[in-house]
Amino acid sequence: MTDEREILNLLYRYCELQDAGEFRAVSELFRYAVYAVDGGTRHQGYDEVLALKTRHDRVHEDGTLRTKHVTTNTILEFDDEGIARARSYFSVHQATDSLPLQMVIAGRYHDRFAHVDGRWRFSERIIFSDLVGNLREHLRDNPLSGGS
Repeated sequence: MTDEREILNLLYRYCELQDAGEFRAVSELFRYAVYAVDGGTRHQGYDEVLALKTRHDRVHEDGTLRTKHVTTNTILEFDDEGIARARSYFSVHQATDSLPLQMVIAGRYHDRFAHVDGRWRFSERIIFSDLVGNLREHLRDNPLSGGS
């Protein structure tokens, strides 16, 4: 597998796991990483990311977030020191019993990856929320406004 494909798979795996409400697996992706909303609290590693996810993200009766996270327009850059950077757009679509299908948020991910033991892994994700819609069915509260 190429370096590019391995990193893209990490980006897409995040979407798949997040939509499924698999917060432990999402947190494992960030075991050695910082996860933050631009201007907000920086969460470091598995335990802090898991606490954030379970505190803020709303899981519905079917065990999922009733969302589809879509990552596009990825620009991937590599340096000579085993670091890769990606800038991507994201959009989150959601439908629930009380919310018709709609895009609830769109923004950008700025990611950094480290190449360790022959594998790429996240070392940092910063989330920029550019367009925010109706998040009442997606979040219990809103860390996207720069809070914890």
